[in-house]
Amino acid sequence: MSGRRARVLVVDDHPVVRAGLRALLSTSPEIDVVGEAGDAPSALAGVASHRPDVVLCDLRLGEGADGVAVTRAVRALGPDAPAVVILTTYDHDGDIVRAVEAGAAGYLLKDAAPDDIVAAIRRAADGETVLSARLTQRVVDTMRTRRAGLSEREIEVLGLVAVGRSNREIARELLVSEATVKTHLNHAFGKLGVDNRTAAVAAARSAGLIYGT
Repeated sequence: MSGRRARVLVVDDHPVVRAGLRALLSTSPEIDVVGEAGDAPSALAGVASHRPDVVLCDLRLGEGADGVAVTRAVRALGPDAPAVVILTTYDHDGDIVRAVEAGAAGYLLKDAAPDDIVAAIRRAADGETVLSARLTQRVVDTMRTRRAGLSEREIEVLGLVAVGRSNREIARELLVSEATVKTHLNHAFGKLGVDNRTAAVAAARSAGLIYGT
């Protein structure tokens, strides 16, 4: 990419955000915004017609496929496929890992400094991975947690704990004894390296094993 402007396709389901990003990126002599899209089908059509170097994509795209699905589809186009940089408001470890696993070159938050966004696009266009040291460590930690090997039933129990169910309520819902629920929780605690329900739920949610607030 040396000496050539990076061609960028902006993907976001909010027109105002797209306009703001276009205005921001257009001030850089290193970037050429070649198109924009508001959903996954339009994004893939834009990649085909504009042949960008980088797709700057929101994580949430309203109904339908999200930014991770767009990333996966774009990267599946082959070795000459554009790099994808996720730009989002969602600072969740599970989302970051999903994006990296799908092939995203980077993951930035929308409150990043404009210069950092421009620099990330340039680096992605040059084939580099754009993750801060902090995010890289979080990805590593999350993958380590996922490899802890929780069973489907242990994840199911933690999901019910996360929404406030007591052991008795969980036992009734899963048609098992309270002792069995406690056994599942103790196994999950050991695998996650925690010693209480709150920490187990936090670790499982951070790893993308369970969702919700």
